Amino acid sequence: MAKILSFFNQKGGVGKTTTVLNLGAALALKGKKVLVVDADPQGNLTSGLLSDEPEFTFYEVIIGEKDIKDVIVETNTKNLSILPGSNDSYGLEIELAVKGDWFFILRNKIQELNSDYDFIFIDCPPSLGILSLMSLNASDGVILPIQTEYYALEGVKQLMSTISLVRENYNSGLKLEGVLLTMCDFRNNLAVEVRREVEEAFGEHVFKTMIPRNVKLAEAPSFSKSIFEYDKSAIGATMYKKLAKEFIERFNHDEK
Repeated sequence: MAKILSFFNQKGGVGKTTTVLNLGAALALKGKKVLVVDADPQGNLTSGLLSDEPEFTFYEVIIGEKDIKDVIVETNTKNLSILPGSNDSYGLEIELAVKGDWFFILRNKIQELNSDYDFIFIDCPPSLGILSLMSLNASDGVILPIQTEYYALEGVKQLMSTISLVRENYNSGLKLEGVLLTMCDFRNNLAVEVRREVEEAFGEHVFKTMIPRNVKLAEAPSFSKSIFEYDKSAIGATMYKKLAKEFIERFNHDEK
């Protein structure tokens, strides 16, 4: 059974897509079968992994034109596959709102893949709209990336209320599975201060591994490569490998 996780924060620029891409690649390199789902109409996860534009995407799957298994694409990293996205999905929320009865669409599609993967990661849009709600309803849990900056927890209360709403009304198993601190600058004390603040709010949910600011991490997607393909010696690669190890330990323990 796959562990299905939404990576979600309604604030943009917090390292959400970077984490889905590189944590997914790190787990794949450790022999885990991983599917990443690009539910964000910006399509950055897709362009960060695929150099060629896909023929079909998340959009065709959700509107029922294509079977999900026919749209999934293998990446250059063994064991890592992607359900690609595109900016076609910008109009998808309006289409779904008009159609109604959208809440379980992604959940039902992903259930077909449950035995095919160890992890399924959903890259949610940075908003509290239909696509994010549909993704949360399809998931076992949520990973919350938080940038180490002042006002790091701004908007998190609303996000947690949304998770509670989905859990209470549609998906009783949904829970916060982890909080990841990203874009850390270890040259100043801010990262330490933010970590203390986040740990006070979330306790053991906070991953020990912190992802640093790293030029190589920022450059790699423009070449449609994970950090491990682009520069495996970079500090970003080291920390995502460390996070993958912690991730496996956490979820293997949870499944016992």
